Amino acid sequence: MKNDISAICSELKKTADDATEAFGSMTAEQLNWKPAEKSWSVGQCFDHLITTHSLYFPLFERLADGPPTMSFWERYSPLSGFFGKFLIKGLRPENPKKMKTTARAEPSASEIDSDIIGRFSEHQDRMIRSLQNVSADIDPVKTKVTSPLLAIVTYSLDDCYTILAVHCERHLGQARRVTETEGFPD
Repeated sequence: MKNDISAICSELKKTADDATEAFGSMTAEQLNWKPAEKSWSVGQCFDHLITTHSLYFPLFERLADGPPTMSFWERYSPLSGFFGKFLIKGLRPENPKKMKTTARAEPSASEIDSDIIGRFSEHQDRMIRSLQNVSADIDPVKTKVTSPLLAIVTYSLDDCYTILAVHCERHLGQARRVTETEGFPD
């Protein structure tokens, strides 16, 4: 199904607004508090989104110039549809299963500064501008792209848009659950 880019951009903006409302006034202590050693803090959830989604900027910059020349693998991979559906299903906020991220997308292990929510909001604005600049001559359903996280993974540009949106929603929900955990600092 072809996504409406304005709807995707609205979802990204809503996530930024929701994050600012829910977490924008938190202290550094609250942003860095973790429910368990191997769990992520609120700050790490948003650091991860910034880190991961920043890897997409070069792709969207190339797509601003018009339809891309797809690689052999992007053109002929029989797995593009599978990868897109798998990632969208796995990243949906209602999916309770944890997904392992790649080393390139790991959030900072050190203390996250208290401006992380402001940086996330600015990042979302940049992502929205990047998506709006993608050439209108590109068919997002037929155009296949390679994941910037794992070169063997390809999916349609349309699925890419959905992946970005559901990924944000997933980690917004994860951050909310951190604040609801017993022991979260007041």
